[in-house]
Amino acid sequence: MLNCKLALAPLAGYTDLPFRKVAKEYGADWTISEMINANALSHKDPKTLKMLTKNSNEDEYSVQIAANTPQVAKRAVEILNEYDFIDGIDLNVGCPVKKALKSGYGGYLLSDLKLLASIIQTIATTHKKKIFSVKMRIGFDTPNGVEIARVVEDNGAMLVSVHARTVKQLYKGHANYDEIARIKQAIQIPVIANGDITTYQKAQEVLAYTQADGLMIGRGAIGKPWIFQEIKTQRDIDIPQKQQIILSHLAAMYEWYGEYGVILFRKHLHTYSKGYKNAHEFRVKVNHITDYHLLAEEIERFFG
Repeated sequence: MLNCKLALAPLAGYTDLPFRKVAKEYGADWTISEMINANALSHKDPKTLKMLTKNSNEDEYSVQIAANTPQVAKRAVEILNEYDFIDGIDLNVGCPVKKALKSGYGGYLLSDLKLLASIIQTIATTHKKKIFSVKMRIGFDTPNGVEIARVVEDNGAMLVSVHARTVKQLYKGHANYDEIARIKQAIQIPVIANGDITTYQKAQEVLAYTQADGLMIGRGAIGKPWIFQEIKTQRDIDIPQKQQIILSHLAAMYEWYGEYGVILFRKHLHTYSKGYKNAHEFRVKVNHITDYHLLAEEIERFFG
């Protein structure tokens, strides 16, 4: 058994309530909401407030926010303080998409460490949660992870998760685990390693190399939400179990979104079927199915 925290990284459009439910059932210790715009949250946008909802099995659950000013961050955190079921707040300072960079949040904050420090300090003095964490990358265009991590620690964050790429890298190239190892040596708060962890073997290697306090998995869990169980047991799950997990994920999607959940589930089936014989034909077929029961039958047939 791996004696460290295994976290599901927040991924917009993927780690919604149904996906987190499945990941939690199969080994994730810590789950985090999709990234939530602090400005929309501060205005109590109904769609945004719905995104705060957690599953009954998420017993260590954080909400991730993206903020571009201390004032917006403060108001968002004050609203989150009103929700007792939220265990923690996570600040995104790594999102590399153009919209985030143009709006001055996410990865943009790594290019303005003074602003980053002010936002972190504001959250640290405002929140009333068990945990306040920051999810960062190792730099904006060049690695300066230790400098960033010290800003995170010195201004009141309790934990940091580190995606081992720069913002400019997006998801290209390889994760820089040397930088995570340096960060771990330089600060006192717990460090969670993130990036390119797709198997239990790789998980063990990254943990040993970086000496991190835990692992965070995002893209490696898409199409494979059971990866957390595999890391803990050090063995692959079998095909029948995969089929049941996929069906339970579909059921959770249908319960949360209604009929629209069947359509949304297609993107998950595209990744679930990767590497299977006749996957292309299967994807073409399911892309035309809108009925929950018909889709479940196709899943049973294909993954059986």
